[in-house]
Amino acid sequence: MPPMRVLIIEDDRVLGPALHDFLRTQGYEAQLITNGAKVLPCLQQQRFDLLVLDLNLPGQSGLEVLRQLRKQGFQVPVLILTARDALEDRVAGLDAGADDYVTKPFELAELAARVRALIRRHHGQQHTTLELGDLHLDVQNRELLYQGQRLSVSVREFSLLELLMQRAGKVVTKQQIIDSLSDNNADFSDNAVEVYIYRLRKRLEGTDVLIQTVRGFGYALEVSSTATAQ
Repeated sequence: MPPMRVLIIEDDRVLGPALHDFLRTQGYEAQLITNGAKVLPCLQQQRFDLLVLDLNLPGQSGLEVLRQLRKQGFQVPVLILTARDALEDRVAGLDAGADDYVTKPFELAELAARVRALIRRHHGQQHTTLELGDLHLDVQNRELLYQGQRLSVSVREFSLLELLMQRAGKVVTKQQIIDSLSDNNADFSDNAVEVYIYRLRKRLEGTDVLIQTVRGFGYALEVSSTATAQ
């Protein structure tokens, strides 16, 4: 499956590139635009799975951009990202056709979670189940099944496995795991990553998938060679 494509429309010289680089570390193909007037021509030439849209933009305001897109029939999900946190601003954004609304400042982990949720919701059922070997992760119902039998995992273990299964066969770095699993209530350290990797490995014992450690880089989820050979 090709990577999901995210268009970031943000004119802040620090935040824009930071969001671009962060979403790329999360496995997305990201593109950055700094002027609202350039959004519509870009969408007429390229397909995106999500827009991250600031409201205060040169050329054309974010709300005007959004109204134009919806008027012309573009159904791509839009996540508004702005410093405007008044209720009337949120209502205006949602009424204009936004799918979600995040106010600045924000946690990158929260942004990553909302991006995943919007893309998953937009693509519907085809992206709600992840499969590797005989392991099935039902994202919508939050269930992990192996050969039809339900396996018990914690909320964080489930989120970690979802991240690994989304990039099965590819290395997921510790920093990517930290960024995805951190929240506002607790710091998520290197040591915590190792603890949850250990716990998830224990959960997966007896299945046909395993978590490989790629020293100095991170972890990769793969079908075990012994299972493949049988």
